[in-house]
Amino acid sequence: MGYYDYEGYHPYSNGYIAPYWNTAAYPLSYQQVVNIDIFTYPQNLDGALELIQEALAGETEDGIFYAWLIDQAPTEDDKQIISGIRDNEIGHYALFRQIYRDLTGVMAPAVEGEPFMEPESYCDGLSKALLGEQNAVQKYRKILYAMQSRLHINMITEIITDEIRHGILYNYLYSKNGCGSGSQSQNQS
Repeated sequence: MGYYDYEGYHPYSNGYIAPYWNTAAYPLSYQQVVNIDIFTYPQNLDGALELIQEALAGETEDGIFYAWLIDQAPTEDDKQIISGIRDNEIGHYALFRQIYRDLTGVMAPAVEGEPFMEPESYCDGLSKALLGEQNAVQKYRKILYAMQSRLHINMITEIITDEIRHGILYNYLYSKNGCGSGSQSQNQS
């Protein structure tokens, strides 16, 4: 059997399309696949400002959530990791406030966040935190696309990379505490 003698692969097919490829499917343009407005400045600025307001909303509830999660943490190592994440989030809040003020000339209006709902267990709290970090990265990328100043780009990049690192740390805590293994995730509260 030669190097190319598998699954119908032919390196020099001269335009031959294997019969299992659906040629009736029309190729989509990049604009059809991606909402191009999120990448286009200044059209994306208003959306970015709204996302910054969302990021600033609920500071009190976030503080309550982190205090609860730290209180539920079973080890000192867990408490230190979560405390470090909380401290980073406080710094992110200050950076978002500065960016909003720089872009608009005014302080961000106070926006009511979602009320704190106590998770059923420590593991559920870690799961909620992990999903929150993932959602934050998606939102913050849209903010990044609207930034023009190198300073603001650097600030948002700092925030996004911290959020990714936080997700990794929450994943570590989730795994370390056996949260995905059924019975243990229910027992830890």
